[in-house]
Parts: sequence; structure tokens; C-alpha cells
Amino acid sequence: MSEPRVDRLAEILVSYSCEIQPKEYVAIYGSPLAEPLLRSVFSRVLKAGAYPYTFLGYDVFPAYAGFDDVFFEEANEDQLRHVYRTDELVLKEFDAAIFVRSQRNTRNLSGVDPDKQRIRAQAYSEVNHVYFQRGASREFKWALTLFPTEAYAQDADMSLDEYADFVYGTCYADQENAAEIWRGIHDEQEALVEWLAGKKSVRVKGPNVDLTLSIEGRTFDNADGKNNMPDGEIYTGPVEDSVNGWVRFSFPAVHRGNEVDGVEFEFKDGRIEKATASKNQDFLIRMLDTDDGSRFLGEWAIGTNHRIDRFTKQILFDEKIGGTIHMAVGRGYPETGSVNESGIHWDFICDMGDDGEIWVDDDLFYRGGEFLIS
Repeated sequence: MSEPRVDRLAEILVSYSCEIQPKEYVAIYGSPLAEPLLRSVFSRVLKAGAYPYTFLGYDVFPAYAGFDDVFFEEANEDQLRHVYRTDELVLKEFDAAIFVRSQRNTRNLSGVDPDKQRIRAQAYSEVNHVYFQRGASREFKWALTLFPTEAYAQDADMSLDEYADFVYGTCYADQENAAEIWRGIHDEQEALVEWLAGKKSVRVKGPNVDLTLSIEGRTFDNADGKNNMPDGEIYTGPVEDSVNGWVRFSFPAVHRGNEVDGVEFEFKDGRIEKATASKNQDFLIRMLDTDDGSRFLGEWAIGTNHRIDRFTKQILFDEKIGGTIHMAVGRGYPETGSVNESGIHWDFICDMGDDGEIWVDDDLFYRGGEFLIS
């Protein structure tokens, strides 16, 4: 018998997140480990009257078919700079894509030369630009989720059953009226986004942060499950040269299989002038030196999903933890007004604690995980 929560998650992805319509071209990505969810998604795309294309063995772009470690070990520089035509086809011509992460080994890239990863990120910069632009206009609809595996459960210090409960719970796939719940979350967050419209300055103060930034002319986006599942955040792209101050990130940042811990940034006029880490600092610096935009923020966000109540080493969940903020170095989202371009987009999370505050213009907007505006 099929797992009801798997089928509900598939329904959320197809009907709510991507709103699949008849005759749309839909790419479905995932490994064989996620076969139950992929099968259910495939079925629902067909029932919607669309055309499902399965990329079994793939996870997300770039399309290595699960051979990421082999690629980075064997590829020469020309091959590192090669952009897969299947990726270009989907991003430029398809109507939608549903990505299901389901890794067997979350650290298979931890031994890869950071310079190779930097070259690969640069190669995909143009493709990612198309991805962000088409996604911002909903010309290209996409949704990213995760299927529980032993590797993810181990990273989160849970049994597989416990982790599955966590995943489906944070997506509200444990509820029969999941889509209705996500629409309610949209409405709650939309009130915050509307209040922030037209505001100019932000001051973030707390045990781990003292930052100022400008949001003048920028738009906050309501992350309500249309792209990520689970979701729960509001975010914007700060004015690129406006960020000043310091931040100490509360949790490790995992990027391409590399875990960087104890990260602290110091900003001056938007640029990270000093970056330190207690673990893997060399990898951190190499990624920050990817290109001209990688030392500037492309995103600043507030997590709102209180069902995500622990750190799991999966950014899909961790960046939405209620009571945290996060910021991403590198490429920004055009829909927020960000013009920062980069081959990377790497999120770092800061716990605001009980006393952390966010002031917007002269108003206390947020304290200790709670929004204070009416």
C-alpha cells in the first residue's frame, strides 16, 4: 500500500506548488531512492493533462545522473565548463520542473577540489540567470522537495522513521487539507510583506549579529510553498552596497558536500571584507572569491516555519527555522529587485535568540522569533 503522506506531498507539488496545467512540459528529477514519490508525482502530472519527462538518477542541476564524484574527479577544464544541453533545454523551453532530492551520501563531494567547484559554478552562471529570470515571472514553474533517506536522517541525528515524520510534518503532508494550510500561510506572510512595502532601512541586533542594510526600492517575496516544499520565509535582496556590520552564524553551512562551521562575516559598504571559519575556512574563502558578486548579499530573509524546530544540515529546511534569519552570498532573486550576479547562491543561518530584534525604519518589527506589527 502506498504511504498517504507521500501521495499528499505529490499532490501539493503538482496542484499547489506548480499548478500544472494541460499540455505543459514538466521535468521530474529524482533518484531511484525516491521512487514512491516520483511515481506519485508522475501519475498526478498525467492526470493534470500535462507531459511528464522523467530524469531518473538526477537530483538537481547540473545533471550528473548521480555521478557527481566521478565527474569532478575525472573532468578536465573544458568538461568542467561544459553546460549540459538537457539542462539548457529544460530551463529554456519547459513549463515546469519538480526536483526531488534523495541522496544516498550527502558528503560525496567533500573531497572535491574547491577550484573545480568554483569553475563549475562560473560555467553555470548564464544558465542560472535564465532559471532565476524565468522563475521570477512564473514563466517557468518549479518546486524543490526532499524524500527521506538514511543519509539525511543520519545528518539530522534521527532514525529514518523519525526523519520521515519530520519531513512530512514540515510540509503539512500529514494533514488532509495541506493546500488550504499553505494558502493560510500565504495570507499571514502577505500581511508582513505588504507592511514592509516602501520601507527603507533595516537594523538587525542580537547576540550573534549587528547589521544595518537598505531595502529601499526592494520587494519582499512571500515564500509560501510555490517553489520550496517545505517553505516558510519572507525574503528580499538588500541594496548591494548598503550592508554594514558583522554577523556570526549559529549553524554549520553545508555547500556541495562541504561543511563550514563557525563562520563570521564583517561587511563594509555591502562587501564581505573579512570572513573567518573554525572549520574549512579555505573552502569558504575560495567560494567567496568565485566572482565579483560572491562577496555581496543576494538575499536577506526571516524564517517563519515553526514546525522546523531543529537544525538538520539540509538548507531546504534549516533556512526556514522559525526564530532565525538567513542571508545568501552571491546571486540574488530578480523579483526582489536584486541585481547581484554570481555563479553561487549560498545561505548562512543566524539564530536570533530570545532578544534578537529587527527594526525597520523606526519601528520594532520583530523580537525573539515573533513579529510585532499589526
